[in-house]
Amino acid sequence: MKNVADQRYYLVREDVLTDAMQKTLEAKHLLQTGAVTSIWDAVKQVDLSRSAFYKYRDAVFPFHSIVQERILTVFLQLEDRKGTLARLLSTVTDTHCNVLTIHQTIPIQGRANVTLSLDVTAMDVELDELIQNLKKLDFVESAEVISSGAL
Repeated sequence: MKNVADQRYYLVREDVLTDAMQKTLEAKHLLQTGAVTSIWDAVKQVDLSRSAFYKYRDAVFPFHSIVQERILTVFLQLEDRKGTLARLLSTVTDTHCNVLTIHQTIPIQGRANVTLSLDVTAMDVELDELIQNLKKLDFVESAEVISSGAL
């Protein structure tokens, strides 16, 4: 995965997006407005496969939402030790990021995966510095940016 600072972004017209991308945007809108309560219901309503939704959900955004939001999603692989999640979150909040969501897998063979969605509007360090700080933690095996908006 490319570093988010090395990725290039494009603004494209809706009519050149694939059907799957357009349907992903529709499904995300249904979820955001509360018209449906689950991804399953959203993709069913717009006639889209769940795999296509997951493929595009962190890659396509309405222009207005990217301008308004600064959301960063980070995927980490951690050693399973007591207090690791607390230390991880402390490091994140020390940079004035707001934790929006946390998803942690059950540890298997002493390792767990954690996905964090962060509001980085008030972040007081550069993105690269945040990622390097996370990687410096002795229990973090890897830290990768998997999506970002307006960084």
